[in-house]
Amino acid sequence: MKRKLINILGALALVTLFTTQVFAKEMTVQGRLQRTVEPGGWVIAAGNQKYLILNSQRFLNEKWFTEGNEVESSGDTKSEVMTTYMEGTPFEARTMRPLAQSVSGTNQGVLIGLTKVSVTGDSIVQAQPDTAILTVSVVTQGRSALDAQQDNANRSDAVVKALKSAAGAGAEIKTSGYSLQPIRVYKEGQPPTITGYEARNTVTVTMSDLTRVGAVIDATAQAGSNDISGISFTLRKDRPARDQALAEATREALSKAQVIATALGGRVVRIVEVQEEGVQPPRPIYQEFQMKTMSAAQTPIELGTLDITSRVQLVAEIEVGQR
Repeated sequence: MKRKLINILGALALVTLFTTQVFAKEMTVQGRLQRTVEPGGWVIAAGNQKYLILNSQRFLNEKWFTEGNEVESSGDTKSEVMTTYMEGTPFEARTMRPLAQSVSGTNQGVLIGLTKVSVTGDSIVQAQPDTAILTVSVVTQGRSALDAQQDNANRSDAVVKALKSAAGAGAEIKTSGYSLQPIRVYKEGQPPTITGYEARNTVTVTMSDLTRVGAVIDATAQAGSNDISGISFTLRKDRPARDQALAEATREALSKAQVIATALGGRVVRIVEVQEEGVQPPRPIYQEFQMKTMSAAQTPIELGTLDITSRVQLVAEIEVGQR
């Protein structure tokens, strides 16, 4: 009987020891905090071993509880706990604190932490225009609507022919407006009187050979155009300039983040987010033009440059040290 009792007590001791070893093992781990593939999951990476923190919500409000920080934690492993991906040994932490790294040559510690900064970068790129847009009109008057219309048709035909010849084969020429209106004379106390009619035919020329602009203006005036609304210069093939502006804005934003990190005694660890706030297309350059008596000299045209602006917002994660 006594021998049987000893065997029973021994078996109970073994069961207790086995249960303690399988279901809970108290230990202290040191490692770096990392996120896991599981939603809201955190692990302590200690060398090749990972410990999955089962109660990470308890420490989320701590400023030092950020990815990359080294911590020391005491708690129990829970080998009976099963998770979706089993990324690391399940670990229930009772205590956790950040680790202080020693500064070489001193007894003072440096607490490494991560913070985020948001910066913006702006850039302006100047580019030469590659397209000119010229609007010319033929305005005629006559006693009757038919007289004004026919006179306008003859002059407009001559102007269009002159435009095609002077602007070259690559130019785009199209009618952009036409009107035929009565000319009214107003006298006090009397109804308006129609004294004639005015016809207006407007043609828009879009051309890429900017060296021909002055010659086109002269040719249209000689052919019968008597109203030039103005010239605008723009940039159709603006992709290279837009890309350059975007790249420069991004570099400026990154440079700002690095300056802030240096001022805080740290470094940029990674770029969390980059957002393009917009690239402003170049605004056309407008030049006024006044009709004048034609001379042998060609009308001079100054092109100028166009501005393409870009802005980028960047969020960077910075590793800083508090001495």
